[in-house]
Amino acid sequence: MNKYYVIGLLTILLFSCASPEKIIYFQEVEGVQVQDSLLNFEPKIQVGDILGINVSAVDGVAALPFNLYETPVLGNSISNSKPLTYLVDSDGQIQFPILGDLKVEGYTTKELKTVLTTRIGEYIKQPTINIRLTNFKVGVTGEVQKPGAYTIANGRISILDAIILAGDLTIYGNRKNVLLIREQKGKRTFINIDLTNKELFNSPYFYLAQNDVLYVEPNKTRVNNSAVGANTGVILSSVSILISLVAILLN
Repeated sequence: MNKYYVIGLLTILLFSCASPEKIIYFQEVEGVQVQDSLLNFEPKIQVGDILGINVSAVDGVAALPFNLYETPVLGNSISNSKPLTYLVDSDGQIQFPILGDLKVEGYTTKELKTVLTTRIGEYIKQPTINIRLTNFKVGVTGEVQKPGAYTIANGRISILDAIILAGDLTIYGNRKNVLLIREQKGKRTFINIDLTNKELFNSPYFYLAQNDVLYVEPNKTRVNNSAVGANTGVILSSVSILISLVAILLN
């Protein structure tokens, strides 16, 4: 057996390239039809959410009692008053001016807007309701370029958007096993996501809920490198000696 063949074989075994199937996202996406339910996705309001709700109307004075302010409104002026937000309590309710306790858990902001428009419409004409989730955030950690918690202004973010915010996966990220951690109604669930599978586009987890966390686990290369640690130099020296010995024996 030629010594150069043996040396080459050892080198290939030590430094073999990763398979494209382990690196490329969303393989063979042709023909994927995204479901309407995902195209129109909106997150549901949960316990602990903070809602910003503003009520206005043609008659601005009539709408004032349906808004919360940090300081009392003097006369018809609210220029020096800071609007307050609503915390969804453990019963899934907020305490709304005039209307009292109001169940909001499980609604989307669009659905809650419809409810409030109907209820407030009993008191004032043509109310306009604006609602937003002020504390909508997701976390991305593990093998990404910029791990951290990200606040989402519009209350809608997909797994892809979250990964982009985090600067994409590192070369050591396991694209076939990204862990989604979700907590709802006091129950924590763990979902494994395969970023190489085109079916992700129709997954009920494609869009993230508030406070979701994505954990990108390290691939085998990273794990092996970590196991080697400070012994890297020793191992490389040993491999070099082994190759030299094989060359001598085959000479």
